[in-house]
Amino acid sequence: MKQLTSAEWIAQALAAESLRSKSLVMTVMGDAIAPHGGAAWLGSLIELLAPLGVTDRLVRTSVFRLVQEGWLTASREGRRSRYGFDARSLPRFERADRRIYAPPGLHWDGRWTLVIAPNGSIDGDVRAAVRKELEWEGFAMLAPGVLAHPGADAEGLLDALGRTGARDKVFVVSGAELPAVGSRPLQELVGESWDLTAVAHSYLGFIDQFTPLLALLREQVQVAPPDAFVIRSLLIHAYRRLQLHDPLLPIELLPDPWPGSDAYQMARAVYVLVYAQAEAHIDAVLRREDAAAPGADAAFYQRFGGLPGL
Repeated sequence: MKQLTSAEWIAQALAAESLRSKSLVMTVMGDAIAPHGGAAWLGSLIELLAPLGVTDRLVRTSVFRLVQEGWLTASREGRRSRYGFDARSLPRFERADRRIYAPPGLHWDGRWTLVIAPNGSIDGDVRAAVRKELEWEGFAMLAPGVLAHPGADAEGLLDALGRTGARDKVFVVSGAELPAVGSRPLQELVGESWDLTAVAHSYLGFIDQFTPLLALLREQVQVAPPDAFVIRSLLIHAYRRLQLHDPLLPIELLPDPWPGSDAYQMARAVYVLVYAQAEAHIDAVLRREDAAAPGADAAFYQRFGGLPGL
């Protein structure tokens, strides 16, 4: 059986599913633009996203909506528009960055964080917003008005409550199991509150999708810079979606073995093989619009536990 080329793998990956243009813009902004000063001209974004199947019109529509939603800001110079991260959304991008590129391995101290909103303390719209934001942070609803997580990120929780206007309207409690009281083990809450089977299935699907590509990349001497950029973008786009649906529970509360660890190693292995050529493409595209566009910052080279050779 003839082995696919990188270009053929890209074509199959793009044809396999319909990728949302706004979500792809977010992926490219976070993975490619953030290390290069955090802003790019519209023309550069259009050029970068074109081989991912995003048309000029869809890029324009996507960035317009992302500005309206407070994710990006826009500035103009003559007829040209430049897009960068909104200062209010930057903390969320930075936390997402840590989730995507940092090695997994949160350990549990036995404590749970509870967010309690008694009846009447917040109106329905705020209550729904709090639930949505905290579920994005990995929380699960244990009962009406009670959300919990066994390894909550305090910074993310504080930001979410602030953005929803609920910071001074809910109770936030840290608690642990009382031993020898005859209660059920708190670990049992995990199986009842989070659908880890679906998360694990998604991780296994990711591994199956990228295993043939990894074998291909290991056999090829080098991938052309534009193809390397597309591969890197598709990789992070797929892995980012997995991470945003993973509640990031402590290791002690996860099934063993946990495919999230293998998915991370797969993402790292592919990223390592294409990142340098992808960077060459990003630099070339950005500098066609701005000769002084900066190269990737030092933090970029710490992704996935440190990129080799640098």
